[in-house]
Amino acid sequence: MSLNLDGKKEVVAEVAAKVAKAQTMVLAEYRGTTVANLTKLRSDARAKGVYMRVLKNTLARRAVAGTSFEVAQAHMVGPLLYSFSEDAVAAAKVVSDFAKTNEKFVITVGTYNGKLLDKAGVQTLANIPSKEVLLSQLLGLMMSPVSGLARVIAAVSAKKSEGAPEVVAAETAAPAVAEVAAPTAEVAAPTAEVAAGAPAAPAA
Repeated sequence: MSLNLDGKKEVVAEVAAKVAKAQTMVLAEYRGTTVANLTKLRSDARAKGVYMRVLKNTLARRAVAGTSFEVAQAHMVGPLLYSFSEDAVAAAKVVSDFAKTNEKFVITVGTYNGKLLDKAGVQTLANIPSKEVLLSQLLGLMMSPVSGLARVIAAVSAKKSEGAPEVVAAETAAPAVAEVAAPTAEVAAPTAEVAAGAPAAPAA
């Protein structure tokens, strides 16, 4: 169904609003792809924050005019599915993953940060970890030294706890040694007294 002038303006305005917030755009030819598969693709795209729509190329050119995405205007030909994402990787990943299992779905070009990307460039972008994954990895790196320090402290504490009974045993043993030593001295004293009281040996 052909759009009237007002309908075309609405489409351009809607897409332009998405373009204003997007970092990445990916274009793909969908001819020959089943409706069921395209429906699933759109559902996956929505779940990952990707705006996806089949557009008339003339309207798409108007929507991206004056933006960093206009570098792709010359490639806006044929039946195309347009994908935009605020996340730098999301659109490229959703489209690339779908293309792996749908041979008739062909990535043509993409754009990121004002640069035109060919199919290989889009796939390379798709393989970059998402922001959430990168943040998770960064958090892991930040926590790693802390975890290591905690393990060292725990090990030292455990070692001290193991050594504590030895100290107590040594302290407990000390009085016993003293008590044993004291009677020995007492026994030695009478012996000295006996020796002192014994008659002197007769002179030769």
